[in-house]
Amino acid sequence: MVRLGFGDRVMQVIIYIFLALLAFVTFYPFWNGLVISLNSGSDTALGGVTFWPRDFTLENYEIVFQDKRLLNGFGISVARTVVGTISSILVTSIFAYGMTKRELIGRKYYMVMCIITMYFGGGLIPTFMLVRSLGLMDSFWVFIIPSLVSVWNMIIFRTFFQGLPNGLEESAKIDGAGNWGIYFRIILPLSGPVIATLSLFTAVAHWNEWFLPSIYITKEELLPIQTILRQILNSNIMSEQMSQLDSSSAAALSRMQSVTTKSLSMATMIVATLPIIMVYPFVQKHFVKGVLVGSLKE
Repeated sequence: MVRLGFGDRVMQVIIYIFLALLAFVTFYPFWNGLVISLNSGSDTALGGVTFWPRDFTLENYEIVFQDKRLLNGFGISVARTVVGTISSILVTSIFAYGMTKRELIGRKYYMVMCIITMYFGGGLIPTFMLVRSLGLMDSFWVFIIPSLVSVWNMIIFRTFFQGLPNGLEESAKIDGAGNWGIYFRIILPLSGPVIATLSLFTAVAHWNEWFLPSIYITKEELLPIQTILRQILNSNIMSEQMSQLDSSSAAALSRMQSVTTKSLSMATMIVATLPIIMVYPFVQKHFVKGVLVGSLKE
């Protein structure tokens, strides 16, 4: 066992203190939002609600779960995240597998074209005109199709695939397997860590996205909960907030005098945040190994 000197111990204490402060600064806003969502809105308005609810109530969550608009937005977010993540990972990994083939004609040209898109975007207005010309306005598929291929994920997938032993593919070809068979029966089952990690990143990106729906979606029934949450956060007065709720929720809200816009927005934020946080434990065992994929190339 290595004995630490005085300087090393001091540095270790400083690191622990820094990490503890960093953890507190990161976690506290979420915890405070949870506390406010469980506290009476009228009591929260008096100030001083920090670590624990002072006037515990579930009225804020009653309003959230009675609002059909929020529940519909929650369903859109879940559907978008599930469909968007599966389709993006599948299409991107197939693209990456093709880019590992040395016999692919124009492979370097395709790679250069892909990298250019990482540095130069088309811009908001040309992208809007393209989406409109494709008929994706006010369509659920505007959440899925534009994000089918991620160049960054493709590069990581390609690097991982190139690290697999060539003998696996050669043995499969001797047994008569084609490229599709090799991909689905050999490559994909061996890619668990990179798929888990990139799926998590893709799912988080889909779940948190609120800007694009505010541009491409005008139908309220297609808005994800994140965009609705932003609308709630931008509501400065209670009457404005109530006007955005459906009739049953607005009536319930009018009966609950302790509910305020801030307490309601915090409850909505917690409902919108918890599902994606609950995904992390299921991919934890792959996460550490997966984040190193693509960092080294032998």
